Amino acid sequence: MRELSERLDREHISIRVKESTAKEYRRNLKRFILPALGRLRVTEVSRADIAKFHHDLRHIPYQANRNLEIVSKMFSLAEMWGLRPDGSNPRKHIRKYLEEKRERFLSAAELKRLGEVLNEMEAERVEHASAIAAVRLLIRTGCRLNEIMKLKWEHVDLGDSALRLPDSKTGAKVLHLGQAAVDFLASLERQPFNPHVIAGTLRGKPLSDLQPFWQRVRARAGLKDVRIHDLRQTFASVAVASGHGLPMIGKLLGHTQVQTTARYAHVAGDPVRAAANNVASELAARLA
Repeated sequence: MRELSERLDREHISIRVKESTAKEYRRNLKRFILPALGRLRVTEVSRADIAKFHHDLRHIPYQANRNLEIVSKMFSLAEMWGLRPDGSNPRKHIRKYLEEKRERFLSAAELKRLGEVLNEMEAERVEHASAIAAVRLLIRTGCRLNEIMKLKWEHVDLGDSALRLPDSKTGAKVLHLGQAAVDFLASLERQPFNPHVIAGTLRGKPLSDLQPFWQRVRARAGLKDVRIHDLRQTFASVAVASGHGLPMIGKLLGHTQVQTTARYAHVAGDPVRAAANNVASELAARLA
């Protein structure tokens, strides 16, 4: 299995998987899969072995399911490479654990507090200016974290109010920007010899990690349960509450699948209910 993982890296992970996903593959292989299965022969691994491996990770169900997917891919490739008989993938029939889809939207008061904290940090000149800019840009665009952290000035089209990303989680795409995002980008100082919008301390490199900074921000703002990804969800929730339909919101977020945007359908009921209330109240008043 250890040898199979090395071939998986050479012939699949290194050439067919995006950088962020590849990093996660390798981390799971090193931390979970190889310690449990690495010494087994590929032909000897049984469904019982994989079921036990999955069960042993039941306390971290999300991680257990991601590892199950990697194991499944390993054995699918093992079949393709002639290392196991066709249809013998031992992951078959093992059910994933239920995953609770977490949704967290910042309220108007929370957004105000977040803005105050960012302003305070900027005035103190202790935190890296690029980190503060990254959070402000995430809020104004609804972009994914990697889309902002890897953004280069050559991909920013201020004249057409758009980001033209050559690569992202869903491939190349154009993300349209609101005027507040355009104005903010225009206000940012470009660092000499650095092509990245969120420039790091090393010459020519982007800021490497926003998480430590975000931990300090949310602690200071009293938002300890808020993840960076929740800024994107907040962008979507505000769009829904403003009356924009799910297809439009999908375009704003760069979704390629309708079902990805459908998670916000329950929020879409709020402006509809408000409209129904206004119409019903107006008609009732006229009847009276």
